[in-house]
Amino acid sequence: MASSSSPPCSNTSRLLVTILVILSLASDTNVTVLASSCKRFNSIISFGDSMADTGNLLHLSSSNTPPHFALPPYGETYFHTPTGRCSNGRLIIDFLAQYLEIPLVPPYIGSKNKRRSANNFWSGVNFAVAGATAMNKKSFQQKGVHIMVKNISLETQLSWFKELLPSLCQTDSDCQKLYKRSVVLVGEIGGNDYNHALLAGISKDVVNTFAPSVVGQIAAAVTELVELGARSIVVPGNLPIGCSAAYLTHFMSNSTKQDYDPKTGCLIWLNKFAKYHNKMLQTELHRIQELHPHANIIYADYFNAARPLFLNPKKYGFSNGALRACCGGNGPYHQNSSVECGFSPSTVCENPSLNVNWDGLHLTEAAYEFIFKRLFKGRLTVPPFKTLCTVS
Repeated sequence: MASSSSPPCSNTSRLLVTILVILSLASDTNVTVLASSCKRFNSIISFGDSMADTGNLLHLSSSNTPPHFALPPYGETYFHTPTGRCSNGRLIIDFLAQYLEIPLVPPYIGSKNKRRSANNFWSGVNFAVAGATAMNKKSFQQKGVHIMVKNISLETQLSWFKELLPSLCQTDSDCQKLYKRSVVLVGEIGGNDYNHALLAGISKDVVNTFAPSVVGQIAAAVTELVELGARSIVVPGNLPIGCSAAYLTHFMSNSTKQDYDPKTGCLIWLNKFAKYHNKMLQTELHRIQELHPHANIIYADYFNAARPLFLNPKKYGFSNGALRACCGGNGPYHQNSSVECGFSPSTVCENPSLNVNWDGLHLTEAAYEFIFKRLFKGRLTVPPFKTLCTVS
């Protein structure tokens, strides 16, 4: 999901960044709730956007003008301090790491100045960057979209990985061992390609035409990773973006009653578009799987994993509902693009675990945990992730 630029904040940010590097690289031992019998994997290699970024954009940003998620109340629930994650606590990648009983995956940028060796990144490395897109800058320019914020494309993230690879494995045999024990996450990615365009005022009919290029870039990245040797690649689809507080707020003035799903209050046309993207992505992944039967190409159905949260949030303990942001500004969805969470005069709800939406664009830790369980401990990955744990 998208990340916006931010105005300057206090001079304490340099100290904050130092603390965050330590925290983001620290091992986590509180895994009893999600303890796993999946011993095949002990490494995660991640690409994506703010749904997976564990600190890269924070370290790419100037210490004088850090992003708003470098400030409280981000990180308050689990880490008790901001970590560069776009939530109040853990993300799906963190729950996966804990499920596999490995340390939380360090951000590449926060760690790249350290001595590079297999030991530095034994449990994996995270290249995901908040605001990242599947398409590169040139592709956007050709489509008439000019991105004003820092953007790191999937292509760039792959180049970082290839730059780091010689320090992870020196021989073909070593690399085969690395890939065999690693889960490679490619996404969620692509959501920002649509976010940047839609929030910039590009019509939905024009944005519809972006999907083949977006999916094509994701497919190209998956193919390149398979050709490099990756064995198990998880590729998430898009969330029900019509339920995003940011989109509900942005399109509120131009929407009629017929535009909203009576069961959820979400924008119908945006969720249809997410399904369109997801169907195209699944078709491409199936094509790649047929070309590379030795690899496991796993589709993660984020849309249906999250859907129950919007159909009946109170049933799952989200008594404050699914559409109103916990942290934000005024308005019916407690979301205002001019009042970002972390900056004054934004306000935050008392108990984020009762909310699905965190800051308008991103979800709470509790919502991410719900989605994770339905994906990796349930049957909303195709094939089911659990079945890979026993595959040699």
